[in-house]
Amino acid sequence: MAERPPDQRDTQPSSPRRAPTMADVARRAGVSAMTVSRALKGKGTVTPPTQDRILKAVQELGYVLDKSAGALSSKQTGFVSVLIPSLNNSNFSDTVQGISEVLDTEAMQVLIGTTGYSREREEAVIETMLQRRPEGIIVTGGKHTPRARTLLGQAGIPVIETWDMPAAPIDHVVGFSNAATIEDLLARLMFRGYRRIAFIEGEHGEDTRGHDRRAGYERAVEALGLERSCVISVGRPPITIEHGGGAVVRLVETWPEVEAVICVSDLSAFGAIMECHRRGWAVPERLAVAGFGDFEVSRFCWPSITTVSVGSRDLGRQAGRLMLEAITAMRTGTPLAPRRLNIPHTVIERDSTAVHRHPAATHQVA
Repeated sequence: MAERPPDQRDTQPSSPRRAPTMADVARRAGVSAMTVSRALKGKGTVTPPTQDRILKAVQELGYVLDKSAGALSSKQTGFVSVLIPSLNNSNFSDTVQGISEVLDTEAMQVLIGTTGYSREREEAVIETMLQRRPEGIIVTGGKHTPRARTLLGQAGIPVIETWDMPAAPIDHVVGFSNAATIEDLLARLMFRGYRRIAFIEGEHGEDTRGHDRRAGYERAVEALGLERSCVISVGRPPITIEHGGGAVVRLVETWPEVEAVICVSDLSAFGAIMECHRRGWAVPERLAVAGFGDFEVSRFCWPSITTVSVGSRDLGRQAGRLMLEAITAMRTGTPLAPRRLNIPHTVIERDSTAVHRHPAATHQVA
């Protein structure tokens, strides 16, 4: 088809109220829409001068090639949905970063949804995401509403549950036992001589991973023969620095004999330590404090915070690699058999629990 000269009258970009179309690009470049399509898709023969003219028009108009029709017919939309509880938690943002780093190697994009620690909200976000036809979906946690499980199970795409080790996985798992991490942390505190150990958590019903960490604490208290469990529940997840400060005061008022406290996250541990400083309670001499997550604040707090690391970014990378493998298998018509990757965790001992107590020692915090 013969090319027509550029329309000299078309000198202004399309109205900002309407997205530019391929026809707009064709008019600006003085070619047919079919020539624009061939140039942008890399199909057919387009002369270099024409290609340059088309690309200049694309840049000037801010045109974006609409791949939705072809993607829906081929089921290769080029993106993966990732659901996390919140954006302001560095553990989850690091996980997404790890996923993205891997998917980027195959030009796959991440579409993020936040659930606010609510299973009902997660269900709604899953439905919305599936309407956009992702090639895979990665969710945080292994506990979902019945309908969310049905949606994921019948989606016909790879599903990966992370940050948990569910007993009945939907498909693939890249996670760990939240209970086991706290059991190991409490055992390490006991080795250092602490016997009266408490736990600070959020209110029940929202953060299922936090609930599992409390279960690990209570199991360890019983298994190791400690005197009793001392649990302070405060605030709706996500638990903040402010929550940790208020909780440690309640803890001391309720059980003044407590020697150490494990917090459900490093943020609440940081808040507890700051409140101890404000009240003149030396950490760890009068009260040892430990957290979970190995947030950046745990390394730069004073004293630095004993915590549990699960390598959030590497967890994301492993989930990303598994997702790419599962998508490739799906595209070739040979779905990948469910896999269960157990991510190791590490107890990192720092200054906030550095005092080594004699096992027979008793302590009053007042």
